[in-house]
Amino acid sequence: MATALITGASAGIGRELARCFAADGHDVVLVARRQERLDELADELRSRFRIQAHAIACNLTQASAIDALLQRMQELGLEVEFLVNNAGAGVSGEFSELELGQQLEFLELNVTAILRLTRALLPAMLARRRGRILNVGSTAGFQPGPFLASYYASKAYVNSFSEALHFELRHSGVSVTLSCPGPTLTEFAGLAGIEQSRLFQLSAAPAQRVASQAYAAMLRGRALVIHGALNWFGVQALRFSPRAAVRWVVAALNRSVGTQDKVR
Repeated sequence: MATALITGASAGIGRELARCFAADGHDVVLVARRQERLDELADELRSRFRIQAHAIACNLTQASAIDALLQRMQELGLEVEFLVNNAGAGVSGEFSELELGQQLEFLELNVTAILRLTRALLPAMLARRRGRILNVGSTAGFQPGPFLASYYASKAYVNSFSEALHFELRHSGVSVTLSCPGPTLTEFAGLAGIEQSRLFQLSAAPAQRVASQAYAAMLRGRALVIHGALNWFGVQALRFSPRAAVRWVVAALNRSVGTQDKVR
């Protein structure tokens, strides 16, 4: 039975993606920090879809924890055909005022963990000439993001890396799909401190819709899916917009409602 490894599976898009895989009869490995949340989801998926669900708590910001995760999967004899790099985090504010350690931790999660997991699992997929990788990037990765500078920059890495890898693997039997949501109704907005920003006040998509679209695009082996017509038009507009204007607009959207204008 084909197995899907899904990071950030305890909530939001990751949780909905796990349900997509399970509904199609795929076994899943659910990875996130919160064991209790993972156990609840694993129980749900086993009961509803009669599949195998493994819940493995892992701090993906630590290389040793990723090594332990891979070792555990090997011990279980799991062959990963689907890798979903969904876990991500960020925090809003002026970069000079944010804690350095927290910024570095987020980069480990948003960037380095994707690199480590993809590099670890890709060789076996290539040997089988079969496999699919789904990386959850963001429309944020197509532009600079004042007041979320590190987060936007990390998603730029995910976007670029995913599209490049899709091209490299185009004749291998393994596909890489980049999912680029815009604002989405998940825990991320609250944790990042942006749920009151203009961007989220204007429009935010349900996580289930984003997940189902991403899942369908991955199955078709598409290189890229941008979720929602408004997001698609916004990304296209970036190609013709002056960069100075882009910076001002994004800064205004990221600024929390009611806060003093700090754009410079």
